[in-house]
Amino acid sequence: MIIGILGYGSLISNPGSEIEAAMTGRIPGVQTPFRVEFSRTSRVREGAPTLVPVATGGGHVQGVVLVLHESTTETEAQDMLYRRERNRVGTTDLYTDMDPAHPDSAVLGRLDNFAGLTVVFHAALRPNIEDPAPGHLAQLAIASARLPSGDVHRDGISYLLDAKRDGVMTPLMPGYEEEILRRTGANSLAEAWYVARRPKT
Repeated sequence: MIIGILGYGSLISNPGSEIEAAMTGRIPGVQTPFRVEFSRTSRVREGAPTLVPVATGGGHVQGVVLVLHESTTETEAQDMLYRRERNRVGTTDLYTDMDPAHPDSAVLGRLDNFAGLTVVFHAALRPNIEDPAPGHLAQLAIASARLPSGDVHRDGISYLLDAKRDGVMTPLMPGYEEEILRRTGANSLAEAWYVARRPKT
């Protein structure tokens, strides 16, 4: 049995030390079978908008399947992905600890016989932005960049920049980026991060 993990957001470039140590390769250019959009504010990223599966809106994006060593069990794969999504890599937290009724629970999805692998898991956190719009997303992203999350590039501007670099594109992304640039007066997302971080005078 070969197990994989589908990344369609920050997981693509930053899978975390546990998943990275268990990987044997990557399958790039894999389209998500579900639509995703910037429809969730992340508590562990201090309110930054993040990509999650959505029932309405959004779009199918190009992700990457992280292929795990053949000795990796389904339980181990789920536990690693759960800890990564909860920002608890290196702890003993288990996916069985997840409370499915809690809106902040790191729920995982499962895809059988996907991308040539036996089973592929993916993050399936719930949307908590009812009607995402570029202006609101930009406000959240800029605010998160000014907080401690911005110190380590776990803010919304950095998240959006990474998604763009990884080839992810959703319907809201162009307007979202444009609104960040307009509000910061920057010419690029990288510059916008510095502008947002600049102390107010």
